[in-house]
Amino acid sequence: MTAGTTTSRALAEASPVGAAAAAGTVPTTVPGADGPRAGATASGRKKRSPRDVLLRASVPTAILALWFLGSAQGWIDEKQFPAPWQVGSAFVELVSTGVLWENLSVSLGRVAVGFAVGGLLGLTLGVVAGLFRLGDQLLDPTLQMLRTIPFLAIAPLLILWFGIDERPKIIIIAAAALFPLYLNTHSGVRNVDRKILEAGKVFGLRGLGLVRHVILPEAIPSVLVGLRVSLSVSLLALIVAEMSNAPRGIGFLMVSAQQYFQMDVLVVCVLIYAVWGLSVDLVVRGLERVLLPYKRLGRKS
Repeated sequence: MTAGTTTSRALAEASPVGAAAAAGTVPTTVPGADGPRAGATASGRKKRSPRDVLLRASVPTAILALWFLGSAQGWIDEKQFPAPWQVGSAFVELVSTGVLWENLSVSLGRVAVGFAVGGLLGLTLGVVAGLFRLGDQLLDPTLQMLRTIPFLAIAPLLILWFGIDERPKIIIIAAAALFPLYLNTHSGVRNVDRKILEAGKVFGLRGLGLVRHVILPEAIPSVLVGLRVSLSVSLLALIVAEMSNAPRGIGFLMVSAQQYFQMDVLVVCVLIYAVWGLSVDLVVRGLERVLLPYKRLGRKS
């Protein structure tokens, strides 16, 4: 029996979750695991049941039905808010002419680059400040001060410094993505359960081994929360960046529609942002299921 196996099994006896974190996997044999695991599986199937899908879709469907009914009955003034069929026609036209994809692809590229820069920087700084006292002393006060500055406030300065090309837009998105991920990563690393740390040390984990097998896995839930917030805020920053002298993008499309009083195109852009935000949330939920399988063991239907 190897030392790694002995450590994992010993940690499993001390703390099932700590063992999962220390070994990087979920223990396959935990006392009483059959019941919870079976329940979690049944719960997972139930969460994907038609009833659950209907419940989740009920409120959006009701809003859409009220929108149709209000427009058809004349309760909603079409000059103030377009009817669903008008929005659908505008969407079909934007897709058929290629205008939608031309602008959407630019927006996707901007948010991808900006989030990659800001997210990677926030994650790195959060780990460094969380693991090392010196890093916390040097980085945290400055970052805490900078995060209170709204990214909207720096937009005019960035335009003055870098012009109206892609650089200020990328910087705005990166700044918006950096701080939520930094804060949650920093908190997750610093607030690892001391009992799990002590158990890891007792069974021979030190230095990088302790960081790799215990601290970082235990910080993953906080990191994922920061990821969800960062992606949402990046979307807001994208809107701001693109509505400031952008030649292309969904934000540019919205400004153009506003200037020409194209309410239907405006609503299409708003719905695209809504679907985009929902898609991002679903991606993060998928990451949670992959990275945190043990979290499902305690779920109840």
